[in-house]
Amino acid sequence: MLPLRQFACSWWSCLLNSRAPCVKTLVHGDQRRLFNTSNSRMTIMPAWVIDRYGSNDVLRFTKNAGFPIINYPNEVVVQVHAAGLNPIDVSMRGGYGAATMAMKRDPLNINQSGSEFPLILGRDMSGVIMECGLDVAPAYFKEGDEVWAAIPPWKQGSLAEFVVLSANEVSKKPKCLSHIEAAAVPYVAATAWSALVNTGGLNKDNCAKKRILILGGSGGVGTFSIQMLKAWGAHVTVTCSQNAERLVRGLGVDHVVDYTAGPVEVPLRALEKFDLVLDNVGGDTESWALGLLKPWCGAKYVTLVTPFLRNTDRLGIADGMLQTGVTVASKALKIRAVVEEEFTFSQVPQAMLKVEKGHARGKTVVKISSGEDSAE
Repeated sequence: MLPLRQFACSWWSCLLNSRAPCVKTLVHGDQRRLFNTSNSRMTIMPAWVIDRYGSNDVLRFTKNAGFPIINYPNEVVVQVHAAGLNPIDVSMRGGYGAATMAMKRDPLNINQSGSEFPLILGRDMSGVIMECGLDVAPAYFKEGDEVWAAIPPWKQGSLAEFVVLSANEVSKKPKCLSHIEAAAVPYVAATAWSALVNTGGLNKDNCAKKRILILGGSGGVGTFSIQMLKAWGAHVTVTCSQNAERLVRGLGVDHVVDYTAGPVEVPLRALEKFDLVLDNVGGDTESWALGLLKPWCGAKYVTLVTPFLRNTDRLGIADGMLQTGVTVASKALKIRAVVEEEFTFSQVPQAMLKVEKGHARGKTVVKISSGEDSAE
């Protein structure tokens, strides 16, 4: 009998210095009115959009993207200072999950055109709240608060100067992190939490001395998972290339296997069996990774490389998972943000190509706003 196999969703699982005018939204009954504290209302903004699905050449820069407005009283508009890129952005650029996301955006099929375009990519964000809906309590958020978020994939993303989000989708940014550093954390925090806690069943109370294997440990999810597991007392083995060993060792990894030295399963089979395998690689790994688990003790194989969006009807959508991961990053752990490379807003196509090539050593981040970065 094979050990329990589990799959994790890789996306459901931690002052304003702008020249832009402040737009106030007041909702009364069925009437929605927009008020501008300056004399000219902002209606457009710069953004990178796609008008169709395809390769990197579908990316288009525009200065005329629609400015996000508050449609519900629990929403906030955030000026984006930095946006983190993830493999999901490359996948969504190519149309991955398009049908599922269309259903989530318009469940009643009210939009007869059925088009999600122009679509703004980018799931990670760090920025400053520009305005709040009427139901957003000042005790939680107010204009000028620095926040970070993992943006749900059915919403317009962070490769724009502004984004609108529900207040329960954002969290206060840790003051010790710059916007660039903070934009590297939310999505991978949500993904790691989903995989290791919600699916893997690990937590700070049961993780001590457990043996965990991370296949592909030097990327965004891997580097975050290493830090969370080590904080909880686990023994962590990772696979990565030789030139990434120093990075993962610096995060506390106990044992490193170089996948460039030959078939990685050979040295892994010589090691003591594992309580959990986290697979960030995919491909044929499942065919041999299950054999690395301890038998008859509830050991788990968790893969992040699955056709999750293609099976959403069966698996469901966990809206709160993104927020949970961000919260644990900001409150439960002292996490080091691992940023491999920073790009300017004009270099978004180059940044996407960097992510698409793989072999990450942390996260790729795009600086959006020209405002000052305020890490303490």
